[in-house]
Formats: sequence, C-alpha cells, structure tokens
Amino acid sequence: MIRRHITFYGRVQGVGFRYRARHAAEMYGCTGWVHNDSGGSVTMEIQGEEQYIDAVIAAIERGAFVWIESMDVKTIPLIEGEYGFRTR
Repeated sequence: MIRRHITFYGRVQGVGFRYRARHAAEMYGCTGWVHNDSGGSVTMEIQGEEQYIDAVIAAIERGAFVWIESMDVKTIPLIEGEYGFRTR
C-alpha cells in the first residue's frame, strides 16, 4: 500500500478528468482526492496498491479529450483509516 501526491499537466481541466479519476479510483479500490488547480493543472492524492494506482492513471489517460503532458509524482505517508475518493 502506497500514497502518491501527483500533479498532472497538459489538457487536464474541462475534459472530465476529475470524474474519470473518481470513477476509476472507486473501481480499483483506491482512496484519496482530486482537484483542479488555479494554474490549469490537476492535483491528486491517491492511496492503494501501486498496480491499482497505475491502473487509475491509465484509465484517466484513455479519456477522449484528456492529454497528460507530464506529471510530478511524490510518494507521501499513508493516511490510516481513509475511505472513499472525493472530488474537491
């Protein structure tokens, strides 16, 4: 189990990114949150098995209008007892 803080850059706002992230996280049993940043990027904290986090990102990238140019990824401490995945 790991937790990642990820900032996504590219065409990531106004294209259903947060909806896809929430749906995929719930499908793969991950917890955390996602929100739009003021500069046009999207930030997500996601917790789960590494393979499922990778699957969530792959599901987001399959979005018709989503284009992830780059990501800043940091591994951060787990949050014990967290449940659900929410859009902020």
